[in-house]
Amino acid sequence: MEFTSDFLVLGSGIAGLSFAIKASGLGTVNMVTKKEKSESNTNYAQGGIAAVLDKEDSFEDHIRDTLVCGGGLCNEETVRFVVSEGPERIRELVQWGVEFTRSQNGSSSGFDLGREGGHSKRRVIHAKDLTGQEIERALHAQVGRIPGIRIFENHISIDLILQSVLTGGKVGNAQDRCLGAYVYDINHDVIHTFRARFVVLATGGTGKVYLITTNPDIATGDGIAMAYRAGAEISNMEFIQFHPTCLYHPEAKSFLISEAVRGEGGILKLRDGSTFMEKYHPMESLAPRDIVAQAIDTELKISGDDYVLLDITHRGRDFIVNRFPGIYKQCLEYGIDITTDQIPVVPAAHYLCGGVAVNPYGQTNIDSLFAFGEVSCTGLHGANRLASNSLLEAVVFAHRAFVKISELFSQTPQNDLVIPPWDPRGATESDESVVVSHNWDEIRRCMWNYVGIVRSDKRLARAKRRIEMISREIDEYYRNFLLTKDLIELRNIATVATLIVACAMMRKESRGLHYNLDYPQKDDVNWLRDTRIIRTVKPTGT
Repeated sequence: MEFTSDFLVLGSGIAGLSFAIKASGLGTVNMVTKKEKSESNTNYAQGGIAAVLDKEDSFEDHIRDTLVCGGGLCNEETVRFVVSEGPERIRELVQWGVEFTRSQNGSSSGFDLGREGGHSKRRVIHAKDLTGQEIERALHAQVGRIPGIRIFENHISIDLILQSVLTGGKVGNAQDRCLGAYVYDINHDVIHTFRARFVVLATGGTGKVYLITTNPDIATGDGIAMAYRAGAEISNMEFIQFHPTCLYHPEAKSFLISEAVRGEGGILKLRDGSTFMEKYHPMESLAPRDIVAQAIDTELKISGDDYVLLDITHRGRDFIVNRFPGIYKQCLEYGIDITTDQIPVVPAAHYLCGGVAVNPYGQTNIDSLFAFGEVSCTGLHGANRLASNSLLEAVVFAHRAFVKISELFSQTPQNDLVIPPWDPRGATESDESVVVSHNWDEIRRCMWNYVGIVRSDKRLARAKRRIEMISREIDEYYRNFLLTKDLIELRNIATVATLIVACAMMRKESRGLHYNLDYPQKDDVNWLRDTRIIRTVKPTGT
């Protein structure tokens, strides 16, 4: 079946939803989401959105903090417009019904502003420690009132549809245009064609490429993999942010302990009760995430322990339960009372600072294809994301993309090329699903062991060999057997893993989130620049 709309939005987090709300004023919107519409990285965001809202803060302070955290690779123009446009986007979210926590002490902003690692001021607006859930609730309520938006739940995109593929041209050429996507309907086991005048990638991150992650199961890098196969430019994939504090418990599935816990006075300690962050950074437990994650990794290797401890007990029961109700409740389910017990934590893959390269309006190098949110590389984060700048980036770029598309809309008619239905090319149903699960596990373990917080040339070379071998097996499987959700995701994590390793091997230095034992210092002479990869051959499977 073919579905036609003015806009095709892939993803249902804050980036996709906020864009869809605005784009619905121009035309019809189809949204595709892999699971239920509220399942996204946004939904799991605890901390909040960084924005200058208090009179004691300033744009220049926020800009400086972002640039310092980014290790020299932030695009300063991008940082400036994201920070300066942030307050207006926050006001818009409030108008749409997002209920942020209000101040109880007469703050000039009217909101309770948190402070997180790397920030010099309190500027993180939040809804207690359930900010993502509250944003999703409000935006979905807003979307539900708009008849021009249709959401396709339990649908997963397979590949983008390119004009060049239909006309026999060269993929990645300057005149190529994205016409839509082939999408697999998980519940009904059929593949649909989605055609649109503009296609938006808002598919989120890549955390499931790693064995231990704070991300939900859907975070398999689908948008990046599809964009790469289509000839879009990919940038800075080596910069994987490992969140320093993921709950360590045998029954917990990668539950995040928010940066805000350290922002409100939480102290990192070894199991013997001694502190250690003073050895690594003057901000101690409030240091930027890359510093904290590397410090914990180092201390665990020295001690042989499985985890370190995060202690917030000195703030008192009433404060903790009121400020962190979600974390308190979740930890209590595992027998940890954070008002009296220290929290066992370990680093976990959390956020990708690279992605599909875009301009200041979210445009890729492929006509009619936009990307924003974690799937994109905008220049805001550089080599390391400042805490709570991600949701800010998503809403600012969603708005800027809408502004640009508003200018282009009347000049961009629906392409009338005939798009053939998906061709399975003689593929048969597989009776060896164990191959998918085995390769999935092997990729994630390989990335965790060899392309983690600390890397080396030898580890990267080993990862490259293994992933290349696994990818060949996946490609053969993909050609011979009918598609399933698991196979689509496996293909995508293999592609994303390949891109991460390739970018990490390019960068012969240590900067921000990329630390290589063979090049332990920054090299501003040769590497004060982005890594970039582009594929120009015809993609397989389309």
